[in-house]
Order: sequence, then C-alpha cells, then structure tokens
Amino acid sequence: MSVMQMFRVDGRVAFVNGAGRGIGAACALALAEAGADVAIRARTLSQLEEVAAGIRALGRKALVLQATEEPGDDVAALARAAEELGSLDILVNVVGGAMPGPFLKGSDRSLTESFDFNVTGPVRLCRAAVPHMLASGGGSIVNITTAMGHLVSRGYSTYGTVKAALDHATRLMAADLSPKIRVNGVAPGAIHTDSLEVIMRNPEIRAAIEAATPMRRLGVSEDIAAAVLYLCTPASSYVTGKIIDVDGGIQVPNFQMPFADL
Repeated sequence: MSVMQMFRVDGRVAFVNGAGRGIGAACALALAEAGADVAIRARTLSQLEEVAAGIRALGRKALVLQATEEPGDDVAALARAAEELGSLDILVNVVGGAMPGPFLKGSDRSLTESFDFNVTGPVRLCRAAVPHMLASGGGSIVNITTAMGHLVSRGYSTYGTVKAALDHATRLMAADLSPKIRVNGVAPGAIHTDSLEVIMRNPEIRAAIEAATPMRRLGVSEDIAAAVLYLCTPASSYVTGKIIDVDGGIQVPNFQMPFADL
C-alpha cells in the first residue's frame, strides 16, 4: 500500500455525532471524500440534509439521523447506522461544549450536566460502538476535546475539567480496546465556527487572538477534519491513546476571559 493510499477509508462506514455544522460537518465530508459512507447525527434536520447532500455529491452514501432528547437515542442511532449501512468502522464524537463563566457562579448542577454532555455521552457511544467494530474486525474512534483540557485560564473550571476527563477517558479506553480498536482525540484551539462568531465580529479581539497564536491565524473546521481523517485511516494504524493538538501552536491560552480578581 502506498503512503497516499493509507489515507483512504474506501468501503468503511463512519458515524459522526454532531455533524450538522462546523467541525462535525467538515469531518463527515472529509471521511466521505476519502471513501467512507457516513451516518450523520445532530439536532437540526436542515443542517443534516445539507451535509448529506455534500456526502452524496462525493459519491458516497449518507444516512441522516436527527437527534432527539429521548434517553438512548444516541445508541439507537448508532445501531441503526450499523444496520442500514452494513457495518461500523469509524466513530467520531464531536458533540460537546460549555460556556465559560466565573468560578463562583458555577454549581454542582452545571458541572454534572456538563460532565454528562461532554464525557458520559461520548463514552456511552464508544461503548456501544465496540460490538459493531469487533464484528467488522476492528475500528477507530476519535473524540473531539479542546485545548482548554490542558491549558489554564480563568472561566474554564467546568469546561476545562470535563474535557480533561474526556482526554484521559480516551487514553484509558485505548488501553481497554487495543489492539483491535484504536481510540484517539483531537484537541482544537480557537476554530472559526459559529460558536466563536460573536467574538470574531470584534476585529480588535480577533486581531489579538491571531497575534497570540504562533501561526497568526484562527483555525478552520477543515484543520480539525484533516487530523480526524488521519486518525481514522490506516496511516495512523500505529497510533492509539493519543490527543493531537490542532491549535496553531499555542502553549498558553490566546484569549483571556475578562474576569476580575475576587
């Protein structure tokens, strides 16, 4: 197999959770471009249909799975994907997030809910994917985390904590599931998606973030999708339990929340 062929996933089936827009949509399209059929799940049907059209335009099958609030909907969607597309080889967990805020305004409830959204949900899907992947002879799981899982800045005590937990859960699952199933993560820095749009409307803030980033720009969704694709292909067959930073080279946060001393 040539090196370039190692970056193909022809005939594989991928499930991308959180694929309606931004990073998730870019990951779904990248996997399709590399030869995979892709099941996509998110809440907004119109967004999913647009992504599905892009997948089909690349000559691959797309299965649209609209998320609901029903308990177990995520696991049921994954099982449906495996059944309708014939197998499951790749899982990409993109769903997650939490708003920054002052530490003293946090609560047990917000921490618990954030943990459930950012850790319990992805781990649950990983667990559900294992039997399907074993039936296919193995697979690859990629969890999207964040640079704030290992960087330190005010306002991120909840978000950073739960994403750090997902980072380590990724490493631990890799140990549990090797050698047949690889588990890795990608930790984005500041990526120009809808979640940053409000900040990006301020040219001074954008300029400051770019100046504090060694690569002197914001990331784009395709930067993350390229790393995810690598981790899903034979090109990374010797890689598991790793978190790949895709953050423009930052060693410290490139934006500080304006939270004053107590």
